[in-house]
Amino acid sequence: MTPRSTPPGITLEMCVDSVDAALAAEAGGADRVELCANLLEGGTTPSPGTIALACERLAIPVHVIVRPRGGDFLYTDAEFEVMRRDVLAAKAAGARGVVIGLLTAEGDVDVERTAELIALARPMSVTFHRAFDMARDPYGAIEALVGLGVERLLTSGQEATALEGLDLIADLCRLAGERLVVMPGGGITPRNVGRILAASGAREVHVHAAEMVEGPMRHRNTRCYMGGELRPPEFARAVTTPDAVRAVREALG
Repeated sequence: MTPRSTPPGITLEMCVDSVDAALAAEAGGADRVELCANLLEGGTTPSPGTIALACERLAIPVHVIVRPRGGDFLYTDAEFEVMRRDVLAAKAAGARGVVIGLLTAEGDVDVERTAELIALARPMSVTFHRAFDMARDPYGAIEALVGLGVERLLTSGQEATALEGLDLIADLCRLAGERLVVMPGGGITPRNVGRILAASGAREVHVHAAEMVEGPMRHRNTRCYMGGELRPPEFARAVTTPDAVRAVREALG
């Protein structure tokens, strides 16, 4: 694969988990945010209040992930009904797009249910998220998404990071052409973003940029904690800052 120079006009989408993080992403130069909750689980649907306030406060587009839980992407009837209602709620709040992903038990795109959510979402933009990276046949999956009229695919190339999945991402970009935007995401940093974009030919990129900061609590009960054993520190949190986002923007040239 012959590397190409990074093309101009790259769209930078930042993955954020709060209104404050979304505002920081905008201040740092993001073109769009993907608004989530529970990033330790890969992102789930944020609260109605978070969606509404983000849409009210931000000038850049807000795309809302619609994912009722962590884990796999095979949903029960009740979970799918939650997704239907969350799509409508995001639209009513003023979101510019939704981010969805549904698979069958066999690992194919769930075409029927995806089509239903797309119909509910319009005129919002629709992105199919990294559920794609769990599909059994990436080439069949991308053709299914093109047929459904999805605008955008977020993928790490079916590997742990976009850098590891770069060959498949480049293939998908070539196959999709102008029919669908292939957006690399997963482990992208200011150090590797240029290489990923130059080698793949992608014109949009999805990044999560945050740093651990100590919380402001002076009283700290260290004998207990909220959540499971595998957890972030109770009195520190990952925070998206304008400087972290700006570093990615500057790496894009």
